[in-house]
Amino acid sequence: MSFFDLFKQPDVNRSLEEYQSTSGAVLLDVRTPEEYRGGHIPGSRNIPLQTIDSVSTVVENKDTSLYVYCHSGARSRQAAGVLKQMGYTNVNNIGGIAAYAGKVER
Repeated sequence: MSFFDLFKQPDVNRSLEEYQSTSGAVLLDVRTPEEYRGGHIPGSRNIPLQTIDSVSTVVENKDTSLYVYCHSGARSRQAAGVLKQMGYTNVNNIGGIAAYAGKVER
């Protein structure tokens, strides 16, 4: 890993293709409920970063593939770390909806 790899942002569009081809995967939006209502990636579940510890109500199996996004990628990076600490084994920070090129649901 080079120094510049530390600053690379995940490619949300490429990661969503991976999510869609992964059976049983869950897409988590960790923004606030207000942000989520303003527009979100179709099929995502809203679990704000502040309440990420309640994720087990949505995803019980800790081996489930989780794809996590927020607005810019900062909160999703934090959430991914917490999820891993909680024992989730397949957590993917896919970045922010700000770089998303697809349609949003409201």
